[in-house]
Amino acid sequence: QVQLVESGGGLVQAGGSLRLSCAASASIFSRNGVGWYRQAPGKERALVASITRTGATYYSDSVKGRFTISRDNAKSTVYLQMNTLKPEDTAVYYCTLAGMWGQGTQVTVSS
Repeated sequence: QVQLVESGGGLVQAGGSLRLSCAASASIFSRNGVGWYRQAPGKERALVASITRTGATYYSDSVKGRFTISRDNAKSTVYLQMNTLKPEDTAVYYCTLAGMWGQGTQVTVSS
């Protein structure tokens, strides 16, 4: 059974940085792309960034230039480095792979 475990969320001041991690089962990790989504209160879940199995990346306009997604196939882990955080980045962040979702990790950015 595929398991996704996110970590790295927390409370940070505006302008600060956080790095989220998404650890997955090694059996399917290297064969699949991974996406990071976020859901703020009262809003729909939205794609933030994604990375294909070969390393091609996508970023939403709202995070382009501030967030970086990367993957370490040896560790079956995807990272989301978030810099210059803004209060509007506050949300629960989820990773997804092969149709599965993690439990989410809260990111709160104070002004």
